[in-house]
Amino acid sequence: MTGIGLIVLAVVILGVAGAAAYGINVARNKVRSISRAMFGTSDLVEGIRNQADVLAETPKSVNGMTTLMEPQIRRDFPDFNWDEFRHKAENMLTSALIAIGTEDLGKLTPDASEDVRQQIQTRIDDNREAQIEEYYGNIQIHRTEIANYRHAGGKCMITIQSSVGYDFYREQNGKVIAGTKERKTQTKYNIELIYIQDADAVEFDNAMGTICPHCGAPVKTIGNMYCEFCGSGIVPLNIKVWSLHKFYEVDYNHM
Repeated sequence: MTGIGLIVLAVVILGVAGAAAYGINVARNKVRSISRAMFGTSDLVEGIRNQADVLAETPKSVNGMTTLMEPQIRRDFPDFNWDEFRHKAENMLTSALIAIGTEDLGKLTPDASEDVRQQIQTRIDDNREAQIEEYYGNIQIHRTEIANYRHAGGKCMITIQSSVGYDFYREQNGKVIAGTKERKTQTKYNIELIYIQDADAVEFDNAMGTICPHCGAPVKTIGNMYCEFCGSGIVPLNIKVWSLHKFYEVDYNHM
């Protein structure tokens, strides 16, 4: 190659290199600009880390329908006490998470139904088989609201939703596969309360409905204060027949 050819080649290489450097510089400045706009810092990695720290301390919002649903529930069940059920549900949820983490059903509150106990035992058994350990610590329930109320098929169901923060991680063979050890996790759980109105119409082995204390006839009308068969007055015992049926973490399939 002639001297002129070498000079031309060198100029081309320098031009390409300069263009590449310019492009990289433009891209870097663009990333910094986006990072400043989104996170308030030009360091994208630092911004993402700071955002994760903020999210770790920010409670999840809940589907708060209490003001709408509670009057509907009280029309059907005049003695319904929302504060009492909220307290029971929060205690059950907290104890359930501790029971999963310690693999000890004895940590559950007495209010937990047989369905909940079986749900947790299945979770413990599955974890043991897969050699998975779960850790829950510093559990804090930020807010609990009624999310839904419906009745059909012989039963009434209240869905309660709680915003929860805790230290959480899941390990398999010593490796963290979910959660993190570095910061808190914010999430939310649904808890379902079941009231069996017509045991004949519900497919539960442990279904519990309301019967007349005088003649033993089933009471199948929500809120009925008198027996349809003998006319005797019926004292509602909602706190005893409402069952904490199950709980689950809210995800995209359970909004």
